[in-house]
Amino acid sequence: MAANKQTKLFTPREAAQVLGVSYPTLKQWIYKGKLRTVQTAGGHHRVPEKEVDRYLYRASERGALPDRRSSFRRISGRNQLAGRVVDIKISGLMAQVTLSIGGQHITSIITADAVREMQLKVGDKAAALVKSTEVMIVRP
Repeated sequence: MAANKQTKLFTPREAAQVLGVSYPTLKQWIYKGKLRTVQTAGGHHRVPEKEVDRYLYRASERGALPDRRSSFRRISGRNQLAGRVVDIKISGLMAQVTLSIGGQHITSIITADAVREMQLKVGDKAAALVKSTEVMIVRP
């Protein structure tokens, strides 16, 4: 199976930090088969980016609602989708920011100033706020 793009692999400590769980908890998830990993030639576990993305949105579901939203601005909108920044492209005054949320990607066009003000970097946690009066469904 040839892949033209390398999949990022996290160490268990890095994955635990991104997911907001303790290292021992993450290791238990690995041992119980809850979190899929690949092993290095030396037998060390590495967590693929897709596995981290799969659990990232779940990590934000724990605790009371005010606690879950404490790291984001307090706003009236409830359609906040927590994820991880996977790509940032800045061109002139505008920036394209892509978040990975539950294994899916969502892209937003914002100002380059906003990216700099928020000090966004690939790998950071962020939330997409969906504000719309209509939602359309498309069937493939």
